[in-house]
Amino acid sequence: MSKAAGPIGIFDSGYGGLTVFKEILKELPEYDYIYLGDNARVPYGSRSFETVYKYTWECVRELFNKGCRLVILACNTASAKALRNIQQHELPQIPELRRVLGVIRPTAEIVGDFTKNGQVGILGTEGTVTSESYLLEIGKFFPGIKVVQEACPMWVPLVENNEYDSAGADYFVQKNLDNLFQKSPGTDTLVLACTHYPLLINKIKKYIPASVRIISQGEIVAHSLKDYLNRHPEIRELCSTNQQVEYYTTESAAGFNSKAAIFLGWEVRSEHLDI
Repeated sequence: MSKAAGPIGIFDSGYGGLTVFKEILKELPEYDYIYLGDNARVPYGSRSFETVYKYTWECVRELFNKGCRLVILACNTASAKALRNIQQHELPQIPELRRVLGVIRPTAEIVGDFTKNGQVGILGTEGTVTSESYLLEIGKFFPGIKVVQEACPMWVPLVENNEYDSAGADYFVQKNLDNLFQKSPGTDTLVLACTHYPLLINKIKKYIPASVRIISQGEIVAHSLKDYLNRHPEIRELCSTNQQVEYYTTESAAGFNSKAAIFLGWEVRSEHLDI
């Protein structure tokens, strides 16, 4: 592993992390980036803690090997099931300075700024909901907030298969939202606790009261990353600034390029990576 400055790594189990990466590029365009999507093994949401940890750490190591000194887990499931172990057990064994950050804590830190009545709903994968990471993190910052969760196992497959705008998507979106509001009718704030879900936002808005606020993580994580780099100049100095971006996928590069353009709004050229 090189001691020189390198790109910022962005990791996701699939395409959802691109919704976060797009906002990071807007906020911090001067840096170099490597995006890695583990599309061959998506979805992570229904997999065990052990499997998600194994897959996530394998991908993080690949980003380290490509020169990244800072990696963002732009995936809620990976953040919930793998981040803490990586930070506590893997990074201390690496002689050079490396950092891995997630998307849950930045969201939990600001959720209190959105809710007016202290009732928040979490929409996430089975893995994120089962981990109870949002309950724990929000409880640290806002112990008075009532948090209810709803696992949405079909939402990621709908997005990954480009069915997020189809009539069939309405059934699953409405079903999960009805479940959540039955648990907590007064919910006034929804957290899209999966980076795939912003593509379903038009469907979501159809089935919730107009007064309910929706928190999408892209801008939050981007602002949090900017603040982190400002507070940690020792990490900022290890992030190269040539405005270069590389994309990698564990699946077909052609397939990734086609779908990534939907998430980003521009064409990309990726490379296949065996892990």
